[in-house]
Amino acid sequence: MLSCKETTQRLSEAQDRKLSLSEALQLKMHLAMCSGCKNFSKQMDFLRAACKRYTDKGIPDERRPD
Repeated sequence: MLSCKETTQRLSEAQDRKLSLSEALQLKMHLAMCSGCKNFSKQMDFLRAACKRYTDKGIPDERRPD
């Protein structure tokens, strides 16, 4: 079974590449049992969506560097 450290690393890697079936199953099993890592996963999803919304709208003029 994955440790919490390995799980958070794998969650990060999953943002950049498709995990193998084995990696994905190990990750799902850990997330099913660990509320801390499940919360971390939700926070990563939230931050990724917030960053995407921010970049889709562009940087407001008052925050744009000169």
